[in-house]
Amino acid sequence: MYHLLHYAHQENISHQAIRLLQHIEKKNEVTIGDLATYLGVTHNTASEHIKRLIKKGFVSKERCIQDERKVFVVLTADGREVLFKHTQLDNEKLKNVLEKLDPSDIVMIEKAFSLLSQEAKKCFYLQRF
Repeated sequence: MYHLLHYAHQENISHQAIRLLQHIEKKNEVTIGDLATYLGVTHNTASEHIKRLIKKGFVSKERCIQDERKVFVVLTADGREVLFKHTQLDNEKLKNVLEKLDPSDIVMIEKAFSLLSQEAKKCFYLQRF
């Protein structure tokens, strides 16, 4: 279902690069070291990934104002756009599908997703603690 309803990808970007962009988006201040830890790779490997993303224009580096020794990796506008297109459903495609369904089918789908979400939270939220 996801593959039918996602945006058409124009960019050649790896799954790992998307994971990095997602992590950068979630955290306000992320360093190369943070990204290396997140991926479970060396600092040099994470740095190489970031260099490629900088070259594509998806991220940039910014010095911390309070401590200039720290350098944060931040998403650019292009990075936000590519992340959106690689992680979200195409609203127009989804709208077209939903318009073809009966209202009762939509209610059933909403209930199913709600139940799935609740059970996933029970299973996996508790495992993190």
